Formats: sequence, C-alpha cells, structure tokens
Amino acid sequence: MTKLILIIEDDQSQRKVLKIALKKAGFEVEEAGSGYEAIDLLSGDSANRFDLVLLDMVIGDVNGKDVLRHIKKVLSALPVIVLTGYGSISNAVEAIREGAIDFITKPVEVGRLKVSIENAFRLSKLSGGLPRRSRKWSSQIGFEDLVGSSKVMKKAVNLAKKGAASNIPILLEGESGVGKEVFARAIQGASDRSDKPFIVVNCGAIPRNLVESILFGHEKGAFTGAMEKHTGKFSEANGGTLFLDEIGELPLDLQVKLLRVLQEGEVDPVGSREPVKVDVRLISATNRNLKDMVETGEFREDLFYRLNIFPVQLPPLRDRSGDIDILVPHFIENICASEGYNEKEVTLDALDLLRSYAWPGNVRQLENALFRAVILSENDVLTSADFPQINSSLYDEKLCHDQIGAMETTSRSGNMRMPNVMGQEIPLCMDQSGDIRSIQDVEKDMISFALKKYNGRMSEVARRLGLGRSTLYRKVTEFELVEKKS
Repeated sequence: MTKLILIIEDDQSQRKVLKIALKKAGFEVEEAGSGYEAIDLLSGDSANRFDLVLLDMVIGDVNGKDVLRHIKKVLSALPVIVLTGYGSISNAVEAIREGAIDFITKPVEVGRLKVSIENAFRLSKLSGGLPRRSRKWSSQIGFEDLVGSSKVMKKAVNLAKKGAASNIPILLEGESGVGKEVFARAIQGASDRSDKPFIVVNCGAIPRNLVESILFGHEKGAFTGAMEKHTGKFSEANGGTLFLDEIGELPLDLQVKLLRVLQEGEVDPVGSREPVKVDVRLISATNRNLKDMVETGEFREDLFYRLNIFPVQLPPLRDRSGDIDILVPHFIENICASEGYNEKEVTLDALDLLRSYAWPGNVRQLENALFRAVILSENDVLTSADFPQINSSLYDEKLCHDQIGAMETTSRSGNMRMPNVMGQEIPLCMDQSGDIRSIQDVEKDMISFALKKYNGRMSEVARRLGLGRSTLYRKVTEFELVEKKS
C-alpha cells in the first residue's frame, strides 16, 4: 500500500518542491499550509490515514511545536520529521525531545530526506519491538495483563501489587528486557493515580547537559537556546507517576537534586528563583546493582536508601522458562492482530527450540524473535526453521561448550593438537598449562582452519577472516601454509 505523507509548511513554493520530490519517490502527499489546518487534518478518525508527517517548525501563530505536541498526544505512533531553517543544536534537541523522529535543516536535500523517511518507517515498525495495542501502552494496563504463571513471576507480581497500594517510591530491579516499564505501568494502573499522567524518562538516553532541564524544567533565557519556558518531566507528572528508567545512569550532581525533590516535594527549574511544588509518585528502574555502585562512589548512598524503600526484583526469562508456553501464543496473537495477519500457530519443535534458548535479552528478545518470524513466514504455522537466529545461537553455544570440553581433554593429555569438534578441528587459544597462546600461533591455526573449511577458496577465506586478499596471501606464505586448491 502506498504511504501517505502530510507536508505541513506555510511556504507554498517549499510545499511544491517537497510534493514533487515525494511523488517521484512513490508516495502519496497531502498538504497543510498552517498549524490550524494541520491540527484539523490530524484530528478525528481521518487522522489515522497518515503514515508520516513532514513538519516545518515555523508556521505562524500555531507553530510547529504546538502541532508536534498535538500529534504526540493523539497519534503517538505517527512518525514526525521536522524541517526547519534554523540549524541550531538547541532546536534539533527540542524537536527530538518533543517526539520527532528526525531533524532536517532547510534547504532540504532530497537524498537525505528519502533516507530519513525510510529510516522513520523502519523504526516505526521495528524499533522497540512489537507495536502494542493502544491500551497496552496507556496507563490503563493492569496486573491482569502481565503474562506468566511461574512461581518467580507470581512472587514479583504479588510484591508489586502491595507496592501499588501505597505512594512510596518503588525500585524495579532486573536485567534489560524483563519488562520493567510494563510493571511500572501496571503499578500505576492499580494505584489511586491510575487516571493521572504516567511520564517515562530514560536517564541513560538523555544528553548529560540536558538532564537537569528535562527533569526539572527551565525558564526562558536560562541558557543559550532556551527560547521559551519548559515545565520539565516532574511537573508534567504532577498528580501522577514518574517512571525513571536506568536510574543508575543519572549523573552524581543530579542525584543530589533528585534527593531534594523526594525530600521536599518541590523542584528548582533552571534559571528560576522560586521552587515549584510537585506531587509525584516515583517508580525507578535499573539493570545495574545500585548497592555496588554506592560502594564504588558512582551512586549516592542517601539517594539509594531513599529509592530502595520498596525494591521489586523482576526475574529473567531463563528463570521462568515455563512461562514461554504462555508467552509465545500471547505474543503471536497480538502480533497477528496488530499487523493484520491471520492468526498463526507454532509447532512443537519450534516451541521446544524456544524453550531451550537462554534468552539473554529476556522477554523483549522473545517478542522481537516472534515478531520477525510472523512477518517473514509465508505459512500459517511457525516451525523451528522460522527462527534461524535462535538456531544459530544454539549452535554457537554447543560449539563453544564442545570446544571447552575438548580443551580440558587436550590439557589433561598434554596433546596440543587442535581438538576435533563436530567433525572439524577447532583452533585453541590456551596451551596445556592453561596459559594464553600468542596471537601469532592462534592466527596461524585460524588461517589453517579457514583454508580447510572453505577448501582453499582464498576470496571466501579472506572475507570470513576480515582480511585483504594480499594480506592473506602474505600470511599463508609467512606461516608456510599450503593453499588447497578447490
């Protein structure tokens, strides 16, 4: 289906140039010459027909920022690329902070615009995994939406339910991908603030020099580029919940100010002489060990104890592998529904494959693997062949395990031949004493191994080893290796 792009630009000649370029690239185009017209087009049921917006930031009384905020409020999944004649970093940062997916300065270079549009569509579909149903990412998610019946999962849910009944700070701990934001939304949904704002801030994704402004706000003219007043995330979350993800990435100087907010219930916007009172329920999350960070001086001890009043440890997927049988059909159903596919099933061999994998990326990785399989499979049944990356990872794990076993056998016997694994000799990186071998010796074995594996095809060997052909030929001669002819 042809993508429909909305151009929001008050300069008619600019609109014409963009429209011609986009139509040549195969897109359908609609135009809006003012902010009022744009908001009208982007309101109501008909707004869902647009696939992307090109937005000029200077378009009259209702400016680009107003339109961008409207889009992110009512059409949060709609990608926006901002166009502006002001190429300053501050404008770019402000646009991205307000939800734009990219920033292009005028005059627009057509090639750059096409790349940006392609990236926007790709990110819109795949970034962050599966597109969710609207309720899934609203504050209305509840604990009944959390999937899993394993003992460790039930323990985490029950503890989170108890925390939701109060207003104390909650610290969600766990590896990346375990679903900390989903838990935070469930806590919000089960609390007396369920109908209030739920604001998310990823502390690890904010440029260091903007953290204070984004969290606490700033006054107009507080610093270079501060063209207007910004309320800050704490003020946006007033009356509701603020979720601070990756809290361990917060700079030390900002940790002091966060502690003051928790103690005093007020924030100090940059450039303001008066503090601002806020009523915020704080949920923080980390995939790092904050206690260890306290010991190394990376995290303030007083803030740690303030945040750690009610910790909830979220289990990795490998500790709740029994939940895979529930998660897989749940995700497949949602993926098929959101992408418009007929519902697909999964074979027992595929389910066995998914059960056997360690899932270092946890639930997020499982969801993304299923998303990829559903999208790429042309059948109504998913088999193990639809998960090539998982098959490859399991093969690599087995190869590594077998190599370690072979190394131990070799070390005990004192035999320094390369161990035979799955019918092939694999180069060792340690000698029989357990010491690391020299790079030259390992490199010689690697090249010899590659020559055998690829039957002396030098181009293939060079590509696989990441070497230039001339370098490979020189090393073959240097190591006195005989090139096998294919």
